[in-house]
Amino acid sequence: MKKITKNEILTYILFGILTTIVSWGSYTVLVNVCRMSVFWGNAISWLLAASFAFVTNKIWVFKSQEMSPKGLAREIATFFSSRIATGAIEITLVPLMEKLKFDSPFFAICSAIGLRAKLLFTAGIYSKIFVSIIIVILNYFLSKLFVFRENGKNDK
Repeated sequence: MKKITKNEILTYILFGILTTIVSWGSYTVLVNVCRMSVFWGNAISWLLAASFAFVTNKIWVFKSQEMSPKGLAREIATFFSSRIATGAIEITLVPLMEKLKFDSPFFAICSAIGLRAKLLFTAGIYSKIFVSIIIVILNYFLSKLFVFRENGKNDK
């Protein structure tokens, strides 16, 4: 496996934050402005964030130089396959946790301390935050081990 460097982790975190902003921002707009359901708002926000993440991970995080049609196709296929797997986890868990009232304790805490920001009261947002943390960690290791590896093989 390629060596994990401090710079790589920091760059992944930076672009992970930006990807999260794309995801949560689009989710909030889709649910609040477009009046989409939690399911569809989450699914579309995932697609937008995954596309953004592929480009940023390829270019700046893992610095993949692969540009041959076959190699690029492999990266795209493995990236989106791994993101579909983790996306399925997110798309399933966020609405499920919201339906199971995971957000209720957080809403109560926010109300108690007087937080009234619209983002904090978007349906399912606390479930989305919790699941997103797990997904970010999974995505890093999937990208590191399977997607952006030299010549399609792990370094030894």
